[in-house]
This record gives sequence, structure tokens and C-alpha cells, in this order.
Amino acid sequence: MANVVKGFKDFTGDEARKRAKIKKIIVETFEQFGFEPAETPIIEVEEFVRGENKNDEVVSDIYTLVDKAKRKLALKYENTFQLKRIARDQKLPYKRYQVERVFRNEPIRAGRQREFTQCDADTVGSCSNDEAEMIFMLTTILDKLQLKSKVLINNRKLVNEILETENIKEMKREQVMRELDKLDKLPKKEVADNLKKLGAEKLLKILEGGPEKLEKYSYYGEIKKIIRLLKDYKVKVEFSPTLARGLSYYNGTILEVVGEGDIGSIAAGGSYMINDVQSFGFSFGLDRIAMLAKTKPDYTDYLLISLGQDKKTIQLAQCLRENGSSTQILLDKSLKKALEYANVKKIQKVIIIGENEVKGKKYKVKDMVSGKEKEMSEKDLIN
Repeated sequence: MANVVKGFKDFTGDEARKRAKIKKIIVETFEQFGFEPAETPIIEVEEFVRGENKNDEVVSDIYTLVDKAKRKLALKYENTFQLKRIARDQKLPYKRYQVERVFRNEPIRAGRQREFTQCDADTVGSCSNDEAEMIFMLTTILDKLQLKSKVLINNRKLVNEILETENIKEMKREQVMRELDKLDKLPKKEVADNLKKLGAEKLLKILEGGPEKLEKYSYYGEIKKIIRLLKDYKVKVEFSPTLARGLSYYNGTILEVVGEGDIGSIAAGGSYMINDVQSFGFSFGLDRIAMLAKTKPDYTDYLLISLGQDKKTIQLAQCLRENGSSTQILLDKSLKKALEYANVKKIQKVIIIGENEVKGKKYKVKDMVSGKEKEMSEKDLIN
């Protein structure tokens, strides 16, 4: 039997059930906020995948392939670039979500294989109100998953304004932002020394000087506005003036969600342009969330064991399913084997259906957690 390719993984049992539960929570929340689903191909023309950001580090990690017609193709490395196509001719604002697998030919690290599931939500045709609601939607998902975290925000316009006002040469600005973004990873002195080499050592005093140092910059007003809007949603965020993400495409609000302790980043996003339309979105990886979330998997509610009463077992199973209970039947197992199966599969309750039960219209219901049994009428059972 062939082994799984390095960087890829099978998911079964409790792990698969937990992932399914998390996906369900995420999708239900997206739809509660009025976002509609979209699905896009895994394979695209390579040139389209690379797009305008050919030098982006992430783009350099795409999987490429050639089909029988000798066309150069590539696997999807993220969901956002395809918005260029599917957002055309949509009524704005276009609010879409995707929970799909993506592929990157990069080194494997904790919580990230070469194939992973990315959870995205974007609003094409967004304004600051949309940004605030989406940040609230993101924190709602994290609360449901019991993930304690803090939301860091910044604004690319503000950063650019500061760099321009302080006469940082344009050719050095991107590298300066990269150095500032390392403050949570490297000692402050090391970052300061790197900034000094770029002629930008004064930036730390400005960015860490608090509101009094930033009030003179016009785009600081956008930070204050988003914080004010988020108060209506009772969402607390932390202004992080050194935060830098998506240097080649974000153009306004940027955010990062950081977990407690040494967990690191849980989600990230920001504002950007799609087809010359202002947009805003965020993304997080299901694989990392599944590692961190304390979400308990869902198991089958009932296992119906037929002791020579197959027809009645099938009928009762259908009644239970129609009333919303997940139900499995076993028609060809001994009682002992069926109970062993229920234990292994962590099925919550077992209903034994024999000749006496059918005649009396009362069934033994065994709770597999407590081990207790009780008799229930068919009517009470279904209700």
C-alpha cells in the first residue's frame, strides 16, 4: 500500500470528525452574516495563478504541472486571487466565503502541511463598516471555537504616510516595513540596528510613542474610526503600528489575530483592491485551528440493533432521522458485537429491537456513556 506523499495527510476518526465540526461552525457563522459560498477550481493556468505578484514569496511556492496539451498549469495556493474572475459582474457588495484545500510547495512546519484547508471571507466593494462587521464575524468564530486571542490592527496608509513624512527613501520602504514587523520575533535592539542601516532608526520612537506622536498624521484618523466602529460590536482590538502584512497588496486596514502564549498567528487579513474595487477579507487555516480548538467532535446519536426485526429497525431509524437524530443501524451483528462497535465508534445511545420490544412497542435504550438502560415507548423515543 502506498504511503501518503510527504506534506500531505489522511484525516479519519476523531480527527476528521473534529475538523468537520469546526468547518460546520465556520460555515454556519459566515452564512449567519450573509456571506454566500463559492467554489473555485484547484487547477488554473499558471500565469493566472502567479498574477501580478510574481516576486511574492508565497507565489514562488506554487505547485506547477503540465497537462497532455502541454499547457502550463498550477495548483491553487490560496483563494483570493480567483476573486478577480468570480467577482466580475457581481452586485456589490459581493460577500463570499470559501473553505477549500490549497497547495504550497514549501517546508513543512507545525500546523501546516503542503496541502491545507483555508477558510476565507471577503467583501468586494467594502467600506469601514464592512471591515468592522467582518472583524466581529471573525471574533465570533473564534469565541465559538473557544480560542482566546487578541486582534491586532494597523493601517497601511498610516504606515506609508509616516515613511513619506519622515523622508524614508521609497526604494527602502518595503524593507523598513519588514524590519518593523519583526519586533515580535527579534530583540528590539536588533530591529533598531537593522533600521539604522536603512536610515530609519527614528521610526521606532514615532511608532512606539503613543497617540500624541501619531495624531499629526491624517491617516491615524482611520485607526480611530475602526476602533470606534468596533465598540458598537463590543470587540476590543489592539493598535499595533508596526504590524505589516501583505506588503504587495494591502492598502488600508490590516489585521492579525494572535493566540495566547506562544501559539502565534491564528488569522490575518486586510483591505486591498480587486478589479479596481476596494475590498476587505481575512483568512485562517483550518489545520492550525483544529490543533488549537477545544471543540469536541460530534458522534452518531443512535445505533439501532436489530434482533431479527429488520423491517421495524429500518422504519424506526427513518423516524429518528426525520426528527433530526443521526442514526445508524446494524442488521447482521450479534448483540455483543454490536455493543462493541458502538463503544469503538463512540455512539451515544443504543436501541435494541427484538420481538418482545416490537410487540410491546417499548424499546431498551442503553446510554453508552453512563451504562444505564431504560425503556421508552416508540412515541416518546421519536419525540
